[in-house]
Amino acid sequence: MYVPDQLVVYPAQGVGVIERLERQQVGGYEAEFYIIRFFTNNITVMVPVNNATTLGLRTLCSTSEADAVLDALQDRSTFTGYSGQNWNRRYRAYSERLKSASLLDVGYVLKELILLSGEKELSFGERRLLEQAMALVTSELSRVLNRHVDDVKALIENFYADVLIKPEKTI
Repeated sequence: MYVPDQLVVYPAQGVGVIERLERQQVGGYEAEFYIIRFFTNNITVMVPVNNATTLGLRTLCSTSEADAVLDALQDRSTFTGYSGQNWNRRYRAYSERLKSASLLDVGYVLKELILLSGEKELSFGERRLLEQAMALVTSELSRVLNRHVDDVKALIENFYADVLIKPEKTI
């Protein structure tokens, strides 16, 4: 069970703080909810206490898990490249991974989209997923590693400097 003022991660939303526990009547039944405020967008959600783990609510990853995510982001050996796969199919697969409770899954989406952007132009939806994945990864890693979000983002972007900084075209 989580307690007020505890930092937690909720899939696809990111890092938040449990502001309080609240009891409410829902459908004739009394239920207890975590009231969580997220740092990235300052929204507040109610998560049922009895379904919290099923819905993916978790504590922040450990320092060793954060290091493993950074190592996985640097490892390009699993990237197969653009294989002509339909952007819509990729979008759905990546969206599902972003809903995962695993930071490694979110990091996988981030890595794939960055590397894919080096091979082809991303669709609008893929660019949004890239931004969302970057925000989710950097917000959690910055808290765990006690670094500023911009520093973590710069570190990740440095892993992919060859992809993100494209040479100017000469005419």
